[in-house]
Amino acid sequence: MATSWRSCLTLCFLFFLASASMAQLSPSFYSLTCPTLPDVVRSEMTQAVDEEPRMGASILRLFFHDCFVNGCDASVLLDDTATFTGEKNAGPNANSLRGFDVIDDIKFAVELVCPGTVSCADILALAARDGVVQLGGPSWTVPLGRRDATTASQSAASSNLPSPDFSLSQLFSAFSAQGLSARDMTALAGAHTIGQARCVNFRSRIYNDANIDADFASQSQQNCPFSGGDDNLAPLDLQTDSEFDNAYYQNLVGFQGLLHSDQELFNNGSQDSLVQQYSTDSSTFFSDFAAAMVKMGNIKPLTGSNGEIRLDCRMVN
Repeated sequence: MATSWRSCLTLCFLFFLASASMAQLSPSFYSLTCPTLPDVVRSEMTQAVDEEPRMGASILRLFFHDCFVNGCDASVLLDDTATFTGEKNAGPNANSLRGFDVIDDIKFAVELVCPGTVSCADILALAARDGVVQLGGPSWTVPLGRRDATTASQSAASSNLPSPDFSLSQLFSAFSAQGLSARDMTALAGAHTIGQARCVNFRSRIYNDANIDADFASQSQQNCPFSGGDDNLAPLDLQTDSEFDNAYYQNLVGFQGLLHSDQELFNNGSQDSLVQQYSTDSSTFFSDFAAAMVKMGNIKPLTGSNGEIRLDCRMVN
């Protein structure tokens, strides 16, 4: 009985800590100290996405890769130095992540109106939302109040981020480790309705997988040879790669998922019915995606006196 009681107290205490952390984030966090923040970020992201629609996907991916490595703390933005190793050169990030210059531009614009006030972590969270909206996707209210990490972990970036070769069970494990459900996972995968992937990340699928539409595989092989061309790009969504819609799920139902890990969501497994629902019901997908983005944005934020407000997103103060 005593052991059971102690276990209950421990669980309650951990729940309290998690709730307290999330409670410190608020959509109105900067309402007094930087009321024009949403407008500044939106303006900069509108310009960036207008110039290059792919940038909406790139910023969204930056946010995902940030949150999955020790929380949404902008550690992914830190450059390597002679005495500091960041996350940019971890396996899943090297020669792949992009959009750092856009975040720099937004930070510069924000600093002009609210110096030393807004974290890079919050800027990234807002920019990810605004990029999705700019491409026709859903909006959501972004809780704010994150602070920036003074450390980074290349090893955690290498181990925490899902691989394009993951099985469904491996995907479950990776998302569960971040407190995200299977439904969250399948909704967040819909981010692949925009953006592109490198040949090196889908070569094995288009040459080796059996659960792939033959015409789609043949078409994809034209731009991704069996050897070489590792950096050749292909759209993650064959239909509308610059529009945030539910076509990604339609692709999966037609066995035209570009990545092995994408098609795992529709491969006679537990997520088949949800993928089918999203493929015909964009409003449910949009609603679930927005909710999952808020949930992901609440992964282990630094708040209060933890961390700092970086003046330059690429380096600690």
